[in-house]
Amino acid sequence: MPLPGPATVRSHVRIPLTFPDGFHVEAEVFTFHGLADGAEHLALALGTVPEGGTPLVRLHSECLTGDVFGSDRCDCGPQLRESVERIGETGGYLLYLRQEGRGIGLYNKLDAYALQDSGLDTYDANTALGLPEDGRDYTAAAQMLAALGATGIDLLSNNPDKAAQLADLGIAVRHRVPTGVHLSASNVRYLRAKVERTGHSIELSRLVG
Repeated sequence: MPLPGPATVRSHVRIPLTFPDGFHVEAEVFTFHGLADGAEHLALALGTVPEGGTPLVRLHSECLTGDVFGSDRCDCGPQLRESVERIGETGGYLLYLRQEGRGIGLYNKLDAYALQDSGLDTYDANTALGLPEDGRDYTAAAQMLAALGATGIDLLSNNPDKAAQLADLGIAVRHRVPTGVHLSASNVRYLRAKVERTGHSIELSRLVG
């Protein structure tokens, strides 16, 4: 699938990041012109890619409840924290994509939570609302990586669909590197659904029955 057209870097600025546990890292934050969906996605350059090396890249979909408020209903906040540290160690990019609720939006995600409380899993709750199980399209992410010159990457992700979409869009994914397992009493059903329904590479069976 060809890209719809090239994106260009609009601006970049250094931002020091400090997480609630005290972890600190310097990021260079990039904005873009010409992204296919018109959303205000960001790329954070972390660490330094060794000469001739392959950048480690995380596509992280925005999750207000998990990233900002520390919700235990998902694993998004801990994945974000882990990804920033791991990318900072090896060099690469964290793409922060404005795709709340796997692309359905914040209010719809909260409506889906209410349906999950009645017994539906995270995917069936979306479809019960007349929405896609996963509405994310990674065309803009591929454009961002191309604009940064990162057309060959290692992908930090448990989700095979991310690697498949990027490959279709001309980004060569050398390795897909899984994140850790961020398990809580409140997200077991959510993580199990990701493994069973969409083939996420989460080593859940060794932690829960």
